[in-house]
Amino acid sequence: MSAVEDAVVTLSLARRAERFPDRTAIVDVSEDRLHAPAETVHEDRVTYAELSRIAGRLAGALEQRGVVSDDTVCLVTRNRVASLALVFACRRLGATLAPISHRLTPATVTRPFEVLEPAIVVAEAAQRDLVRSIPHDRTVTLEELAKTDASAVDAGTERTDDAGPLLAIHDDSGESVAILSSETVEWNCIDAVLEWDLSREDSGFVLDPLSTADGLFRTALPVLYAGGRLLIDRAFDPGDTLRAIDGSGVTVVSGRQAPIRELTTHENADALAGLERAICDHTVEEESVEPLLEYGVTVSRAYGAPVCPTAATRTVAGPTDDDAIGRPVLDCDARLVDDEGGVLEGEATGQLRLSGPVVADGYATPADDGDGSETDSRSAPGFVDGWFDTGERFRRRDDGSYHRP
Repeated sequence: MSAVEDAVVTLSLARRAERFPDRTAIVDVSEDRLHAPAETVHEDRVTYAELSRIAGRLAGALEQRGVVSDDTVCLVTRNRVASLALVFACRRLGATLAPISHRLTPATVTRPFEVLEPAIVVAEAAQRDLVRSIPHDRTVTLEELAKTDASAVDAGTERTDDAGPLLAIHDDSGESVAILSSETVEWNCIDAVLEWDLSREDSGFVLDPLSTADGLFRTALPVLYAGGRLLIDRAFDPGDTLRAIDGSGVTVVSGRQAPIRELTTHENADALAGLERAICDHTVEEESVEPLLEYGVTVSRAYGAPVCPTAATRTVAGPTDDDAIGRPVLDCDARLVDDEGGVLEGEATGQLRLSGPVVADGYATPADDGDGSETDSRSAPGFVDGWFDTGERFRRRDDGSYHRP
């Protein structure tokens, strides 16, 4: 069965719960205790039906606390089942989920809030020190939200096409926040499923935080979109991850330089031989990729940003060309422009711009620009005539691949 035939072609979690209710959706392998011995895996399995029910209860709890359509919900947590359940909870309310990285500092965590105006901030108790620096007075812990006595929001209320953004994802510095509609999120899932041939038979392990575009769009949401099984861990530990890969039949992982390097240099790295594919960020160094190739793992490199989580990708067959980012994914249009904005044809070097259904709807901007009029996110810096300007220069070869100059 192909990846396309296998996927339920809609972002609806309820549809998946209806089609395969008892299939495991997420396995939380986080250690049960803070100081558990190394390579201890505590498995908490959630089926698609259970995940849908969790999303409905969280939606009801948010609704009872005053969250309505077009509101923004900020989430400050490490990787949890609730991180993904809240995506679908907000979809049922027509609200926007803005994951805030727990890796920001008290000084930088204020940056996304300069443009986001959340109705509420949801946080895990472990992030209380970071939350104290957030300029917002409506905060609830995940535990309090889960205990809210409220009726679940029915899956039939999921957002319509004219609803506001589904996700607001900030960059590593927290300074810019890309907003993605439900449709844009779905197109990114479709392209990931097609590019990496994901299916319901796959079991993926996300190594990056679910507050990042990489974590959400290169494994987590696409695996769930295809009806597969996703493994998450609150705190990345290479020993725990390798044990989970070896014992849980994990077929695909994705990650940036640090986790990939730690896995490939670990004493138990032989467990990686059980993988079918590794999706490495384009910044992952060649020396970290080579062990994966030696284990027979298909390695794909991915280039993107919060505005376009995966703009280009390529499969690595041998010694890598570190300057190459590959070809644009199926639904991403790419062009090079010169210093005056003129479009360059054929082999050329210029500024890379992106467009298409996988590109975000724009940047989050202040709701009021000072004179009472709203600011169009598409007119924000970075977008030129509907094209996202990456601010980076690339060389395009005659085979259509893009390389750093």
